[in-house]
Amino acid sequence: MDLALWFASRATGLVALPLLTLSLVLGIVAAGRMASERWPRFALAALHRNISLMTVLFLAVHVSTSIIDPYAGIGWLDAVVPFISVYQPLWLGLGAIALDLLIALLVTSLLRTRISVRLWRAVHWTGYACWPIALVHGLGIGGKDSGLGWVISLNVICVLVVGAALIVRLRGGGHPDNAVRRAANHGGR
Repeated sequence: MDLALWFASRATGLVALPLLTLSLVLGIVAAGRMASERWPRFALAALHRNISLMTVLFLAVHVSTSIIDPYAGIGWLDAVVPFISVYQPLWLGLGAIALDLLIALLVTSLLRTRISVRLWRAVHWTGYACWPIALVHGLGIGGKDSGLGWVISLNVICVLVVGAALIVRLRGGGHPDNAVRRAANHGGR
């Protein structure tokens, strides 16, 4: 049974990274108000929400199987309080930070209609920190798995996809009224 838990933990962690990547990219696209007739904004928002929920499910299994597996001796507190674990405290601590940020994203998203847009947006910006911290967590704690060709390729592809999305977003593509909104926010400068 222990070996099954170990494999489940590794597998769900490796699946969670591309899901988290896709969620981040969809969030970047949505924030840039990018849409088309084939992919209207409401469809992008729904896809972002559903991919985010799937990410949370995979992470829940990843964390749970890591804790239930007696090999590393990870406790429930280790999963949410950074750097207190006796098992690889740095790498597990980064995973705890990423999990805490993701929990904050989830909670504020569930409360979105009950909190201010400013608070929701401020917390949602932590998604930009959550992703690279999770990536580094996986690279550091992955052991020999991190050196496998397909795992390296998976990480490189995730980095390239996020980089491309950020470049597109920073170039200001997207909805036609973005230029008008920027001008209004900057006093026409």
